[in-house]
Amino acid sequence: MNKRIYIETAVVSYYTPRPNRDILIAGHQETTHELWPLLIDQYDSYISALVYEEVGKGDQELAQRRLEALVPFPMLEIADSAMQLAKLIIKERGIPEQYPEDALQLAVAAVNGIDALLTWNFAHLNNPFTRIKVRRIVEKYGYQCPEFSSPEELLEAEDD
Repeated sequence: MNKRIYIETAVVSYYTPRPNRDILIAGHQETTHELWPLLIDQYDSYISALVYEEVGKGDQELAQRRLEALVPFPMLEIADSAMQLAKLIIKERGIPEQYPEDALQLAVAAVNGIDALLTWNFAHLNNPFTRIKVRRIVEKYGYQCPEFSSPEELLEAEDD
């Protein structure tokens, strides 16, 4: 059985942008491009309606490229249980209340039994302090918390 991956919005944004001169951003873009075929062929990869909605915003040309990039991935439902879990994550300060979309992305992944949440968001999702807090909260309410991974970490795991 393939590992189940939830692709968060930032990953799609790094896959489809115009080239960037910032070396860190350019590196994230390149890594995301290297990983993308694996997300399609070697994992059971998913998005949610929230990802679809978020990537459709902004520059029309880039939004269209992002939407086209989502075509291979099944869309997970945003169930009431995910909405409730997201509210609890915020209420218990796992993720700041100013970022409800981040809490919802995590909740959708947890409620759907996803193995890993793939993200470039190191501020509110993939950082050691957030991981500890949200894991406790998610598991407190009876769900398995997905592992957090950047595309770089997942690509390195492929090399092992």
